[in-house]
Amino acid sequence: MKIQEIRCHLMQAGAPPQTGWTGTGKSALATSRNWLFVTVRADNGLVGTGEGSGWPRAVAAAVQDLAPLLVGEDARATERLWQRMRVACMGHGQTGVVGMGAINAIDMALWDLKAQALGVPLYELLGGATRSKVPFYVHAATPEAALAAVQAGAQGIKVGGIAKVVERAHAVRAAIGPDIDLMCDLHGPPWLAPADAVAIGRELEPLKLLFLEEPVAPDDLRGWRLVRDKVALPLAGGERLATLQDMQPFLAEGLLDVVQPDGGRFGGITQIRKLAGMAEALSVTVAPHSGSLGPVAEVGMVHLLSAIPNALVLERMDPDWEGRTQVMDSGLRVEPGFLSAGSGPGLDLRLREDFIAAHPSQRNVGLATGGWNAGTDHESVYLQARRPRARIGRDLENP
Repeated sequence: MKIQEIRCHLMQAGAPPQTGWTGTGKSALATSRNWLFVTVRADNGLVGTGEGSGWPRAVAAAVQDLAPLLVGEDARATERLWQRMRVACMGHGQTGVVGMGAINAIDMALWDLKAQALGVPLYELLGGATRSKVPFYVHAATPEAALAAVQAGAQGIKVGGIAKVVERAHAVRAAIGPDIDLMCDLHGPPWLAPADAVAIGRELEPLKLLFLEEPVAPDDLRGWRLVRDKVALPLAGGERLATLQDMQPFLAEGLLDVVQPDGGRFGGITQIRKLAGMAEALSVTVAPHSGSLGPVAEVGMVHLLSAIPNALVLERMDPDWEGRTQVMDSGLRVEPGFLSAGSGPGLDLRLREDFIAAHPSQRNVGLATGGWNAGTDHESVYLQARRPRARIGRDLENP
């Protein structure tokens, strides 16, 4: 089964109606969400499909660069071709999310091809199913949205952002009660200083979160160590990292309880399943990031989580942009709070290329709003200490 052609399908996707951050501002997804799908055609007529993120416009260029190295190669040799692509990226420096996003898209498509050729669902090639359905959680910007999501079957709720996040998290917990998992994501903009992350984390401890996500920047290992030492909550992170080597210090130092590889930019099925094995050895669970991703990566992660023993939960934008359901035909089964992989071969999906072509990429960068200290949005700084300090937790006048 030889690779005959590799094609990119880049599109502008609409914004989800809400994210965890829209309680106090606007997510970058509101104006700059692109989806990149990649198809790999083999000489036997089969077509595999994958998805790549990590700056989709740039990833598309990287896919086109890598394609000539793969055409004519045996599509079944997923590990060899993964290594070939990784080596090809070396001349550009250390591999980041753009390089791994390209590898991710091609690798996922190759796994899809291989499973189709064998006539089995992809999860069968990953060891077979350990569970029949995968739980998912959704974002909520308000207590009312959280309660509506729970009533629709969501298995967990995530709130996010920095401004007034403690008040929102406590209000959401009061609305949904103790039997639904609650998560809180503190990533910027801007990133928190470690002392501020600790102060907010301590205010959130009574909520018994499933996890506290990205309390400090992924390049601030000192900050991660401080939060780990001072906050009694499970910690989650990893969505902005690209390689096993990037993840290694977080796992080796015990800084994560939940690892969150991005389903579109962490090197595809080949590398994410290796990460899952590393995590399993350390009793760390896996909850892939998929907040900005399209439906192909979601299907890939459902197959992966169906097979690995240490799956925790999958992130899902629900509701999402209405066009999401028109991107492809899929055997993915959706029921309240759960996703199940289709029973057809491979990923069991087919792109609707006409719909994708009708939504060409217009813009692929943007800035979120509402996270910086009052009056400082124009500074757009990467890290910012929170002020006034006395307002960092619940309102002192209305605790």
